[in-house]
Amino acid sequence: MSNTTSSNPASLRIANLLDEGSFVEIGGQVTARATDFNMQEKKAPTDGVITGYGVIDGNLVYVYSQDASVLNGTIGEMHAKKIANIYDMAMKMGAPVIGLIDCAGLRLQEATDALNAFGSFYYKQAMASGVIPQITAVFGNCGGGLAAAAALSDFTFMAENGKLFVNSPNTIPGNTADKCDTASAKFQSEESGIVDGVGSEEEILDEIRSLVAILPANNEDNDAYDECTDDLNRVCADLENAAEDAALALSMISDNGVFIETKKAYAKDMVTGFIRLNGMTVGAVANRSKVYDEEGNTAEEFDGTLSAMGCKKAAAFVKFCDAFGIPVLTLTNVKGLKATACSEKNLAREMAALTYAFADATVPKVNVITGKAFGSAYVTMNSKAIGADMVYAWPEAEIGMMAADMAAKIMYTDADADTLKAKTEEYKALQSSPLSAAGRGYVDTIIEPADTRKYVIGAFEMLFTKREERPSKKHGTI
Repeated sequence: MSNTTSSNPASLRIANLLDEGSFVEIGGQVTARATDFNMQEKKAPTDGVITGYGVIDGNLVYVYSQDASVLNGTIGEMHAKKIANIYDMAMKMGAPVIGLIDCAGLRLQEATDALNAFGSFYYKQAMASGVIPQITAVFGNCGGGLAAAAALSDFTFMAENGKLFVNSPNTIPGNTADKCDTASAKFQSEESGIVDGVGSEEEILDEIRSLVAILPANNEDNDAYDECTDDLNRVCADLENAAEDAALALSMISDNGVFIETKKAYAKDMVTGFIRLNGMTVGAVANRSKVYDEEGNTAEEFDGTLSAMGCKKAAAFVKFCDAFGIPVLTLTNVKGLKATACSEKNLAREMAALTYAFADATVPKVNVITGKAFGSAYVTMNSKAIGADMVYAWPEAEIGMMAADMAAKIMYTDADADTLKAKTEEYKALQSSPLSAAGRGYVDTIIEPADTRKYVIGAFEMLFTKREERPSKKHGTI
C-alpha cells in the first residue's frame, strides 16, 4: 500500500499506471537538507519526487514521479539521490524503472550539490543500460540536462502538451517557438527520434503498461512469454497485399494481431517494434514503402530506399533486442540507398552502425525477403552474409545488385529493345530470382506469403537454444 495520500498529479499518475493498490512508497519522509538562500523556510515534502515500487499485470516495476507542486519539481540533491536509490534497487531485483517527468530543471539554490547528485542519476542510468528496461514519460517540462536522461532511457513517451528540450526554442539564435517549437512532442517524435509515442496522459500510461507486459524484466529474464491462443499454422491470406506497409504486415503475422510499434513518427520508412510469435516476444525491423490509413488508402509513400534516419532507428532497436535476449525478425524490401545531399552527410555512418548491430547480435535472427533486396542495402538488412540464421524469400522477391532491367541496360548499352527485354529476363533467372539466391545458399527456403507466420514461428522455435560466441574484446567501437 502507498504511504502517499496526496491526490496531486504525480501520485495520481503512479496510481493510474500500476495495478490497483500495489504501490509502496520509498523515501516518503525525505526532504531537502539545503539551508542556503533561506531554503530551510521552504517546505519540500518528498523533495519533489515520489519514489517506490509496485506491479503492472503482476510484473514488478520501480517508479519515480516528479511533483511539480513542490519547488516546481526542481531536482535537488535529495531528489536525485532518491531516484538513484530506486535504480540501485531495480538493478538488484532485475526490474524495469519507469520515470514520470514534470520538472523545472536543476534547483539553483543547491548548485553543486544538485549537480553532483544529478550526475549520479546519469551514472545509474548508464550502469542500468542493457541490464533492465528504462522507460520515461514526459508530462510537463523536461529541459536541459534532464533531456539527456530521457534520451538515456530505452523508451520515451510524451504528453501532447509536454516539453522536451536541451535549449528552449526562444534561446536558439534565429528561432522562436512560433517559428519552430523544438521542445514540442511533434518535433521530438518526428525530427529528433527520442520519443516513441505521443498521446494523452491516459494513452501514454496504457502504452507503458503494454510495453512492460511484452518486455523481459531484465537481461537474464527468460520468461517473456504469454500463452498463445492463436493458430500457429494460421494462413495470412492478405499478407502479400499488406507487404508495403510493414506495420500492417507485422500485425498480421503476430499472435492475435499484437504489435507494439516504437518510434512511430520517426523515419517511417523503417518500422521497428515488438510482436508475439507462439507467445514469444520478438523484435521486428522492416522496410516500409507505404503507410495505409484505416480505409486501406495510401496515406504516405516512400521511395523504398534505406535512409540514414531509418538505419539509426533500426540499429538502436536491434542493440536493445540483443542486450535483452529478444529474437529479431526482419522483413526486407529495399531497392538501394537513399540518394540526397542530406542523406549523404550521415548515411555511410548510420548504415555502418546498422550493419554492425545485426552482425554483432547473437540472438536468433530471421529474415524474410518480401520484395526487392538490392545491393549493399540488402546486405545491411540482416542478410545471410552478416549473420542471419534463417533467410526466407517470397516467390516474387528480387535479390541481387539491382533491378534486372537496369543491369541489362548497363551490360548491353547499345542493344535494341528486343535484346534488352531478353537479357532482362535472362538476368532475372540467372542472378536476381529467389531461386538463384537459394541455389547459392543465400536463401534457405522460398515460401508462399500466406505461410510466413508458420515458417517464422518454426524458425524461432528451432533457434531457441542458439548459442554463438564473438571474438574476445571489451566492446566494439562502431
